[in-house]
Amino acid sequence: MIDKREILATNPLLSGLPADIVEELMAVSMLRQLGDGECLYAQGDEGDGLFGVVKGRIRLSNSSREGKELLVMLVEPGDWIGEVSLLDGLPRSLDAFAMGECAVLFLPRQRFDTLLKSKPELYQYFIPMLCRKLRLALSYVEGAALFPLPARLAQRLLELLTFYGVEDDSQGSLIDVHLPQEDLAKMLGVSRQAISRELKRLEAEGIIKLAYGQLRVTDKLALQRELDKA
Repeated sequence: MIDKREILATNPLLSGLPADIVEELMAVSMLRQLGDGECLYAQGDEGDGLFGVVKGRIRLSNSSREGKELLVMLVEPGDWIGEVSLLDGLPRSLDAFAMGECAVLFLPRQRFDTLLKSKPELYQYFIPMLCRKLRLALSYVEGAALFPLPARLAQRLLELLTFYGVEDDSQGSLIDVHLPQEDLAKMLGVSRQAISRELKRLEAEGIIKLAYGQLRVTDKLALQRELDKA
């Protein structure tokens, strides 16, 4: 059985919360189960609350009218999503779909607002969430506008290392998230073939190692140099 207290207390963004606040958040939260491919929320939906991923992964993306998907982020257990709409009151800006069986912790907006009004000091724990999303958004815009594909790919791999990197002194750093080349291509808005060519070049130069659905960075400094060339 999933313990909501452990979810809230161990989350890196909320781990500094006082014990009484954790108890209050527990009281107003609820667990939701999602099946593979089930929609958590869609672009344009009302921002009805904040979601903490407990189990599985959530795919955040945008789609054009023609059906072309831009994959923004793969959200892992311990991450929170939906905070932008929760705090600004505007509709959801992305689609969120479950990848495999998922469980999320849901903090309803009305109860969350009541808690923030009674304890405004809580904002200090949620502002970092917005800052993280803002930094990501700015890096995406910068990359799309200014960088050629090799630099954009290097930038995204370095970002993924920041969020999902697991150090292994003998083999570099593993990006510990299932990352098919097709998904990486959708993150950058290019074809899978273009991404495949760049990844093979980086592997041939000893900068990364590829395996099925996995990517390991063996030379982080060289990857940074790829970005610095832009």
